Order: sequence, then C-alpha cells, then structure tokens
Amino acid sequence: MRGLADVLFKKRRQPLVGIDISSSAVKVLELAKDGEHFRVERYAVEPLPQNAVVEHAIAEVEQVAQAVERAVKRSGTRCKHAAVAVPAAHVITKLLKMPAKMTDQERQAQIEMEADHYIPYPLDEVNLDYCVLPVADPSATETDVLMAACRKEVVDDYVAVIQGPGLTPTVVDVETYAMENAYALIASQMPGAGQEKTVAVVDIGAMATTINVMHNNRSVYTRDHTFGGRQLTEEIQRRYGLSYEEAGLAKKQGGLPDNYQTDVLRPFMEAMCQEIMRALQFFYSSSPFNSVDQLLLAGGCAQIPGIDELVAARIGVPAMVANPFASMSLASRVKPQLLGNDAPSLMISCGLALRSFDA
Repeated sequence: MRGLADVLFKKRRQPLVGIDISSSAVKVLELAKDGEHFRVERYAVEPLPQNAVVEHAIAEVEQVAQAVERAVKRSGTRCKHAAVAVPAAHVITKLLKMPAKMTDQERQAQIEMEADHYIPYPLDEVNLDYCVLPVADPSATETDVLMAACRKEVVDDYVAVIQGPGLTPTVVDVETYAMENAYALIASQMPGAGQEKTVAVVDIGAMATTINVMHNNRSVYTRDHTFGGRQLTEEIQRRYGLSYEEAGLAKKQGGLPDNYQTDVLRPFMEAMCQEIMRALQFFYSSSPFNSVDQLLLAGGCAQIPGIDELVAARIGVPAMVANPFASMSLASRVKPQLLGNDAPSLMISCGLALRSFDA
C-alpha cells in the first residue's frame, strides 16, 4: 500500500525543487541553506491553460506536464528530485492515539486496520501514509499519529506531470502541510515566534479561497470557499471586451481605462473582504475559537496593492501580505522586485522546497 507516490510525510535529504500546481499556474522554487539561513536560488511561475486544472483535479495531464517542463526550464534548476502537493480536498486525514512504545510494524498494522473505519474506499485504491507527531512529554505512554490517505488516481496524475519532464517525485505532500511549513518561516519573525497566537492564512487563488487557521503554529482548521481572482479577470473581460488571456495580462500589467480602479477593482476588493469575513464566520461556528490574532494574505489576489489595509479596516483584525522570503538572501539571478510581487503566491512551493532540509 505504501510506495513512491504515497510518501506524504517521508523525509528525504537530497536537494528537492518545490513544484506547486494551482488552478492557474505552475510555480517552481529551489532553495539553498547556508548554516541556519535560507537562500532563494531559482524560481519560475508558468501560467496554465484555462481548465487544465479544474476543481482541485488535473484535467489535462499532458498540458500540465508541459507547463511543468517550461517552468523548470525557465527556473534553470538542475534538481532532478521534486516535492509536489495534492490539494487537501482530496485527502482524508485522521489523528490517531497510539501506544508510544509500538514498533513500526505494529503501528503499520494498526493504522491499516484503523484506516478501514475512516476511508470510504477499498484500501487498494488509496495511497496511505502516516507521521508520528512529536510529544512534549518524553514519558507519555501515548503518541499522536497523523494518518493521511488519497485516492491513487489523484496521486498518479500529480506523479505523472512531474515524471513527464523527467523529474523524480520524491515527496508527495498535502497542500495544508506545505502551507504550514512555509508559515513557520513567517511565524519565526513574529513576537513570541507565533506561540499562543491564532493566525488565519487566507490563500485567495484564481478559483478558490482556502482558509488555513494556525494555532501555536499548527493547522487546526482548513476549508475551501468558491471565490477567487478569476471573477476579477472575467469582469475585466466582460467590461472591456477582451479575451480571457488578454484580461489576465491586463490585470497583472496594467493599461486598463481610468475607471478600472473605481468601477471594477475596488468592488472586487470589497467582495474579497466580505468573503474573508464569511470564511472566518464558518471557522468560528465550527471550532472552539471566536477570534483570530492576525490575518495573513496569500495567493495571487494578495498582490493587489492596498488589500491588506482594506481587509484590516473592514474586518478589524491586523492583516499582512505573506512573504516567506522576507528573511532569506537571494541568488544574484533572482530579481528582488519580481520575487516580492510573486511571494504571496509561492507559499506552497516554498513549503515544498523546504522539505530538502528535513532532518
């Protein structure tokens, strides 16, 4: 049942390139480490054809594999091993309590037995993996074990688009945990290193908004909402008579009529604020929490100038734009302004690239 494709948590020491496949683009990132400090070596963002990825699933394997190949080539990375993540929507996770003194074989057998109760598919149709979580008390008799399972057909598509360009998919992670990994870099710069804090990471992508709430630097809640930057692109397309591709370019590069800011962009920003408020209300109503200390904005829509100030004003919670590279040095080939613009969209690829340095 366990194999190459289901190394959801397996740790590797060889250099890895992080490859994030979203609904609108492929993001490739390579990091290096000098002592305790990270350096951005190479990265590239390659747009995907419309509908190549639909509802968190790869619909056009060949098109996505070609985009991965272009992104890898543009980045200039020589890494042959990759870390990729499947969307949380396709993954079943369960936290299990187990005796701390179990052998690996005993734990494996117990997990396979438990999996039958929680996974609504035949076990030969899923990739199953687990991770023993660290315990604060060394004398504890029980330990938490995180079990994760994903349909093989989903994992196989992600593996195929990595193998197509000649890479080896060494790590298949879950987007939630890749995001948590990158968030740890940002938390380390916060007062108290994020401890005793509840931070909502709001990732507003092209097709969906994912809220991932961290408490004490661990993910305690995640949920997708159907709101994203595509709505802004389609409004530009409709209002100014452009093709979808032209509208997407104009959104990024500018050159739209004077009324764009007031008539199109500002209403979209207000709608973003409402969607974030709605996402928080869902979180409060389904958890013991009734507030968050900080909002961290990620994804392509976090690149909109001034969105952090507007979100903070409308929601009444401090908001900042995610930049996992703020304390990193940059290789000479990496352009600081370009990376700064792209940083909020690179959280997952950053979390994946960090897997190179797992102990």
